[in-house]
Amino acid sequence: MKRLGLILSCLVLAASLRAGNVPANPLELTRTISHGDMETFLRQVARPGLITVTEEGRSHGGRAIYLVHLNRGGAKAHFRVLFYAQQHGNEVSGKDAQLCLIKAIADRPELLPEDVDLYLMPMMNPDGAEAVRRTNGVQADLNRDHILLVQPETQALHRVARRILPHLAVDSHEFTRDGKDWDARGWDCWPLITMDGLNAPWIPEALKEQALVRVEGARRVMEEAGYPYTRYTVGGLPPLEEIRPSTTEMDDGRNSIGCMGALSFIIECGVRRGPDAPGDLGVRADAYTRLYRYLLGDPASRARIEALSEAARKAPLPPFTATNFFWANLDGQVRTVKVVDRATRRVLEIPTPSLMTDLVVKASVATPSAYVVDASSAAPFRALLDRHGFTYRVCAGPETFKAERCRLLRVEESYDDLYGRYEHRQIVARDAAADREFPAGSLVVPLSQPLGRCVLGVLEPCLLYGLYSYKEFSALARPDGTLPVWRLP
Repeated sequence: MKRLGLILSCLVLAASLRAGNVPANPLELTRTISHGDMETFLRQVARPGLITVTEEGRSHGGRAIYLVHLNRGGAKAHFRVLFYAQQHGNEVSGKDAQLCLIKAIADRPELLPEDVDLYLMPMMNPDGAEAVRRTNGVQADLNRDHILLVQPETQALHRVARRILPHLAVDSHEFTRDGKDWDARGWDCWPLITMDGLNAPWIPEALKEQALVRVEGARRVMEEAGYPYTRYTVGGLPPLEEIRPSTTEMDDGRNSIGCMGALSFIIECGVRRGPDAPGDLGVRADAYTRLYRYLLGDPASRARIEALSEAARKAPLPPFTATNFFWANLDGQVRTVKVVDRATRRVLEIPTPSLMTDLVVKASVATPSAYVVDASSAAPFRALLDRHGFTYRVCAGPETFKAERCRLLRVEESYDDLYGRYEHRQIVARDAAADREFPAGSLVVPLSQPLGRCVLGVLEPCLLYGLYSYKEFSALARPDGTLPVWRLP
């Protein structure tokens, strides 16, 4: 029995050592790192004065969601950075790259600039990671929960983001390079890795323009490394299917954290999932690591980003808020899209008129000064506002405001083939402002608060995609369509 116990102890120790053996060089990765292995590694790598590991929440399955804080400059580290990964459980290379980055800095602290205050949340969705699936423990897509914030994983991310208010943020994902549509053409998607910046219309232009500068600047870095790279797009295949940058709404990590004033990006690395897929995890993680290092930049670029971010947090909201907007090709110019021919492995350039990178605003409304939530719906809205950390006031007694009523006419459930719009579009009519008395218990939510842009993206009832795309909130409309959120002009 003693011998058996010794053998078991050795096996446990060996497993522990293997789990903690995260390489500093991502090219040495041979397998993705599990939640348990990550926990072992983080226990081993934590050290006072350089690497701090905290638990920021628990998944539906009870697994810890960790934040790793790296700082060697103390008070000198004023440039705050938040990298987070694996919102989708089967998208692993961003997480693995972040753990390798932590290991590299642990081995050589001088790799972390003294002015950088670096925070990483490597595994946002541990339940999905363990099940090797996109969604979390209750089958929710975390990257479509940044408006409702009902999932514990996205709540943890937003608590961290509000606490540290990063100047730079990166959301890390993977996309499939060899899906069935590509199979039918005999093609593979060309880029190994892609990146895009902010695009919600109410984010300050200077921040969005700087994001695109950084997206374009990465081309040289990736070319020097030999990694195919483009701006991140979604949609169909060339030449005639629509290809465009991704969502313009606040309901993803990149735009929601960007609304807090961060220069925010999404990175998507391409993975082949078919039976003949190469074992290229190390290459994918290396491409990720190079983009992370590129975005950290040099002292001059960090100072520029920090200044832009702080200015964005102080900037007034735009006088008008775009409510209906979509991607288009304004000049009709035919561009080329690269694909890889599977039979020959040659790179083909396909002339494509449907590559759409111009954001067109179809409708806008005057930006209000505040929103009032009728007392009859205060309970679910208070929960929502609290999850987001918004400031609001509860009316102690009846109060009269000049307010605009909005009425929900319908929610369009089908995909719009003409304009390429997703389903669940909320069609709303807005009445002229008139005096109305709101009962005690109504909520007043001002836009003149630090998270004003987030308030706008969550509460504005005239958005084509907003709260009433979700049944739990559309159900709050009265029989005549009157919505519980009123606009104060």
